[in-house]
Amino acid sequence: MASASGSSVRVRFCPSPTGNPHVGLVRTALFNWAFAKHHGGTLVFRIEDTDAARDSEESYNQLLDSMRWLGFDWDEGPEVGGPHAPYRQSQRMDIYQDVARKLLDGGHAYHCYCSQEELDTRREAARAAGKPSGYDGHCRELTAAQVEEYKAQGREPIVRFRMPDEPVTFTDLVRGEITYLPENVPDYGIVRANGAPLYTLVNPVDDALMEITHVLRGEDLLSSTPRQIALYKALIELGVAKEIPAFGHLPYVMGEGNKKLSKRDPQSSLNLYRERGFLPEGLLNYLSLLGWSLSADQDVFSIDEMLAAFDVTDVNPNPARFDLKKCEAINADHIRMLDVKDFAERCRPWLQAPHAPWAPEAFDETKWQAIAPHAQTRLKVLSEITDNVDFLFLPEPVFDEASWNKAMKEGSDALLLTARDNLEAADWTSAESLKEAVLAAGEAHGLKLGKAQAPVRVAVTGRTVGLPLFESLEVLGKEKSLARVDAALARLAG
Repeated sequence: MASASGSSVRVRFCPSPTGNPHVGLVRTALFNWAFAKHHGGTLVFRIEDTDAARDSEESYNQLLDSMRWLGFDWDEGPEVGGPHAPYRQSQRMDIYQDVARKLLDGGHAYHCYCSQEELDTRREAARAAGKPSGYDGHCRELTAAQVEEYKAQGREPIVRFRMPDEPVTFTDLVRGEITYLPENVPDYGIVRANGAPLYTLVNPVDDALMEITHVLRGEDLLSSTPRQIALYKALIELGVAKEIPAFGHLPYVMGEGNKKLSKRDPQSSLNLYRERGFLPEGLLNYLSLLGWSLSADQDVFSIDEMLAAFDVTDVNPNPARFDLKKCEAINADHIRMLDVKDFAERCRPWLQAPHAPWAPEAFDETKWQAIAPHAQTRLKVLSEITDNVDFLFLPEPVFDEASWNKAMKEGSDALLLTARDNLEAADWTSAESLKEAVLAAGEAHGLKLGKAQAPVRVAVTGRTVGLPLFESLEVLGKEKSLARVDAALARLAG
């Protein structure tokens, strides 16, 4: 089998264009991309779109868009081209039909005329007898007379691959040596009765023709590996393949209730993370931790650090649990790592329609640039910026009634009056001066700063929590800030 040696490494990422990309798929793409980058090798991006009933052009375009958003660059594939084009399986049908003919002619495959009812009946009988319930080889050695009889009955055969009558052993890059006994890996279908090739044929044939050296994929595909290895040996004999790739099966990503994270789980959708404003680098950092780590005491690192260190042999075979809170925390760290100008630009989609509740003309670029450094230290995801800065661009704050009732306790009107007088006299070019004004108001009423600033914060921003208060007052400006304190006083009096 292949070994990782510099630029000889060729890996592939080959999703089906069905529905929204999910985080398990992204983790697989990440590990393949990182492995190729680390070894100076080649990433082949291939589209497995032979299922016309489920595949869609919309999903295909989403896949390409998602790969670009994540920062993955592929060396061969759609829109890039390469020596093994085309890279969409739906455009390679002639190739699969030719290989299937060669397998039949070489005795590595045969026609199977068994009906589904016959297969089910024999499987049930095998189970009842305590025997393996896979295909029993019924059509392996049909006579010419039997074939003619089946044809006379109008039966259309599938093509089955003939598995060897010996164990299949291979060394998994993640799990070590694995052996499958022949009774557990029966002959399997590679072409449907209507002539359509199955995944079991097209996937390894494409890997062979594209000279893939390492197949890194999910643990759920582990049971198909002995079949593919046997097929590779036949393809090598026929001159279609050069070598058997090395296999590495990545651990399951687990969701709630100790179950494998599925496409149907809301937290599995990549689009969800894009819409919430996760950074690609933050999301990829977290996904890399689902089976791998840079070091025992470092969870936060850059993509470049990962690429420099990643090797699939370091992947842990045990299932990895997806923890949304940890994912958010790591993303928050990456937000803080951004240059402030970069942060300000990345927030922009959430400062515009349809996310922003203010009129477009109300947005003030100067105010945004002034508040951005303070916002950067507070966010877990970029979409949180909208609620954090709406007080700057709306004509009046949006009051959260629970926050109002929590902050505006008995005596809050007297405190606000004192704070207003102090703020009137303060230096509005200095957040520190505004802080001293509110601190003095609190002391006058026997309150510490935390208690004293709560009514001011709600009066001006509408919320009990948010960006640093005194920097927010400075950016909003004296006139608007005092007008909002006056409006709060009027509401308390009314």
